[in-house]
Formats: sequence, C-alpha cells, structure tokens
Amino acid sequence: MEWRGPTYRMVDGERVDGVWCHVWRQDPLIATHVHDLVVYADGAIEWERSELTDLAGLERRLAKGVIAVRNPEDPPLPEQSSDWLSRSSEPRTPESFLLEVADRIEELNGRPTTVQRCREAIRRYRQQPTELSREALREAYLAIPAHRRIYALGDMDRQDRPLRILLTDVGEAVDGNGPVVTEEMHRSVLEYLAEFDRGVTQRPEPVYADDPTGAVPAPVVLPGTVYPRGWPEKPGLFMLRNNYPAEIRFAGRVHPSVHDGYLALAETYQGDDWPDVRLAVMAGLLRAKFTQHPDLAEILLATGGAMISYAGHEESPYWRDAGSRGGRNWVGRLLELVRSELSWPTAG
Repeated sequence: MEWRGPTYRMVDGERVDGVWCHVWRQDPLIATHVHDLVVYADGAIEWERSELTDLAGLERRLAKGVIAVRNPEDPPLPEQSSDWLSRSSEPRTPESFLLEVADRIEELNGRPTTVQRCREAIRRYRQQPTELSREALREAYLAIPAHRRIYALGDMDRQDRPLRILLTDVGEAVDGNGPVVTEEMHRSVLEYLAEFDRGVTQRPEPVYADDPTGAVPAPVVLPGTVYPRGWPEKPGLFMLRNNYPAEIRFAGRVHPSVHDGYLALAETYQGDDWPDVRLAVMAGLLRAKFTQHPDLAEILLATGGAMISYAGHEESPYWRDAGSRGGRNWVGRLLELVRSELSWPTAG
C-alpha cells in the first residue's frame, strides 16, 4: 500500500491539500473491491468519493471490518520465525494503519511525524543519556505505527536493531528471542548514535549565492488588535493591517481600505474565477496602499528584511498566520514582496 499525491479539495474557496492510497471495501452482498482513501490536511478523510469522515469515523469502519488494509482474498501472511532475525516489517494492521493516517495529517500540515519525533528523542537521549530520557525514547519509538518500526534510523543494513537493543534492559533478550543485552552492547549503541547524530543533525547547511549576510532578524508580528476608542494617533505597525483606513484607488474605484476593496472586488467576480485571481487582487491592493501613501510605505520599509507574520482571527487561514494550527500567511508574504519592490528604486 503506497501513498500517492498530491491531490486537494476546495473548501470555501481555499485549497486543502491531501494524499491518497488504496484500501479494500468489504461488503457481504458484493465482492470485495478497491477504493481510494483520501486524507486531507484539515483532518477530513474521504471515503467512496463523496463520504467525508475523520479519524474517529475511520477507526469505526476499520473496527467493523468495512474497510480492510490488505486484500482479504490474498493468502494469509507467513508467520515470522524470529522477530530479531526478520528483515521484514510487521504486517500493517487496522490499528497501525490508523496511526499512519494520523501521521499523514501531521505531514500535510508541516508538523513532525512519529518518526521525526522519535529522531528528536534520540538526539535528546544523546544529550542526556539518563533512564528518564531512555524511557521517553521508548515511548517515542513505540508511537511509530508498528509496520513502520524498521527504518526509523534510516539505516538499510542495521534497520532499527540498535534502537531495539538500547530500549531493552540489560539482562533481557531483545524482542524476546534475540541476543541478551549487556552493558557493552548499550555502549556500542551510544557510539553508533553518535555517528547517526553527526550524519543527521550536524550536516552542514547549504549556502546559496543570494543568502543575506549577518543575523536573521526576528519575525515582525502584526496582531489583529481591536481599538474600541478608534485607531491610535501615534504611527505603528497596526497601520500595515488591511482594515486600517487608508483610502486607495484601484481597478477604477476608490476604496476606504484594502479590506473594503477586497470585499468589493470579490462581489464583482462571478463563477469559479475568484479563487484563481484573489491572490493577484490582494497584491494589487497592497501595492496601491503603499505606493499611494508614502508615510505607510516608510513603516513597511522599517521592518527591514524580517519575515512578516500577519496574525489575528478576522481573515481566513489562507491570508493569515495561524501558528501551530496552520495558515498560509499570504498577506504577510505579499507585504514582504511589496516591501522589496519599494526598496528597489533606492538600490540603484
């Protein structure tokens, strides 16, 4: 079973990315047949092309046997003679597949998967090789879907055997039927992990010809603050917000603010064209704001080369930075673009 993609669906004009794989539908009235299971970044899971569910719904279908993770008509898998000697991963089960789907959702959102969290636990153990950190590493490793606990270290030869040795107490047999662990074996694993750490975490970062020199400035955050007594008189970053009252001329009309202009132009588009052009419209509105108001341009230019995080709650996640919950931060990115364009005339 392989995951394929990319794919997506549109929700309120916003693209939600996804990936898909084959599963098997078991129906007592008809023959077993293959279906596509699509997993989206917002946690929605598409089943039979029209039915949407979530992880809990998928868990129920797996438990009832409505969805199978391998063809029920295939012969049963042969039993493994020894967990320690086996070169194959454990078979995928409904329980481990559910964890794999949860991993895909994390990956689609740019968050660490269970394998990545396990590697981070390895690095923490390397820094502090205590019994507490070894227990944390054990929990991180066991959180990986069982059928994927084979290449967490990325080592095609040793696979995950060094980890399995380390996580087994001295005097116990690895996997119940492997070698009995000794203190020397634990020390050897620590030496192995030191090499692993150097290869994975201390790899030199690539250097590009157009990289900026000097320290990277801290991000500039534009919070969505409400001013019940009116906008402050003293200039500030709040003037970069889309709803700040700065009259602009754009597309043959005058608008009280970027926000008002965006809403007005959205109403003029018919059909399905708006999702395709809204980014260009927003870019044009922001260019108009800062080219027609030099005082506001000075505030934008004062942010230097910092990343701009357009926070708040009033805009959709497509436009704002929603932190750990996601968000595309397109307004922040377009503000950086306009800032760069404003800087260009002074560069020559």
